[in-house]
Amino acid sequence: MKILITGGAGFIGSAVVRLALTEVRNTIVNVDKLTYAGHLGSMAKVHNNPRHIFECIDICNRSALDRIFHQYRPDAVVHLAAETHVDRSITGPTAFVETNIVGTFTLLEAARAYWSGLGPRARSDFRFHHVSTDEVYGDLQAGEAPFSEETPYAPSSPYSASKAASDHLVRAWHRTYGLPVLISNCSNNYGPCQFPEKLIPLMILNAVRGKELPLYGKGENIRDWLFVEDHARALRLILAKGEIGRTYNVGGQSERTNLEVVQMICRCLDRAFPSDSGPYEQLIRFVTDRPGHDLRYAIDNSRLTRELGWQPLETFETGIEKTVQWYLNNPEWLSHIEDDRKLSRLKALHITAVSEA
Repeated sequence: MKILITGGAGFIGSAVVRLALTEVRNTIVNVDKLTYAGHLGSMAKVHNNPRHIFECIDICNRSALDRIFHQYRPDAVVHLAAETHVDRSITGPTAFVETNIVGTFTLLEAARAYWSGLGPRARSDFRFHHVSTDEVYGDLQAGEAPFSEETPYAPSSPYSASKAASDHLVRAWHRTYGLPVLISNCSNNYGPCQFPEKLIPLMILNAVRGKELPLYGKGENIRDWLFVEDHARALRLILAKGEIGRTYNVGGQSERTNLEVVQMICRCLDRAFPSDSGPYEQLIRFVTDRPGHDLRYAIDNSRLTRELGWQPLETFETGIEKTVQWYLNNPEWLSHIEDDRKLSRLKALHITAVSEA
């Protein structure tokens, strides 16, 4: 297949790109805006692969998308490009509306125009796979049944609201125009190449630098954790065998409180990178909770298991060990990330200075 992947330089997207290219008949057209969370270093292993084509474009740019579809003529789209950080959505929701809602709309329209012009066989085989989040379902109390694909939407943050809107757009384009779509909603991902604003990489990097490990509230919020490579395998399977118009939940079957997650990271680091100052758990600090913080997410992925035969290969224990070790073994990836952030800040300062002048 020739697959157009949006957000392919991001955390989950780069894992999907790397996995897809292990299949020798696949060609990947990787479209990414390269915001702060998109990094070419995450694709270092495939950057020189002749079956990997990278295009730096914004999915809100319709003319650029039309060119991509016309030039490369993909057999499928896997749409991962999104703004994803809840805290950022609270302080700056505009980018989330623009990318997650307007960007998805623009991509749907470009895909629909392209798909409409295909021959009968190619039209029948084409797929548009939209990758979303379990946060669209709201939150759960302790003891409540996990989210299923029939759970009503009840988003709590600007981020989850923008992703809920994008899900609705995708379903509408299927029902109204017949675009052959698939939707998946995943639980919290973790693993290599995750930008260090998210909980797990932030705690790993703060700990090895001797910084405090800040946890919202009392660390009691519960998430279902999914190793990113297991997620990539699920997305490949859904694209290949999923039923058109159907939604599939993808979870790691690994519910943990945030406190339990951080304590496990600390124990891994105590073994792999012991501190002269003592156990890393002493760095944990509880801080004021954020607004609208969902208590618990949990995924029922029985549809995916029953219909397509997927199961996660990693437990949380094996996955977190691999993740901690990856960050310890890849300081050059982090240094490139931090250099990019410094450059972005310098650019912002330059733009501000010019505008004020």
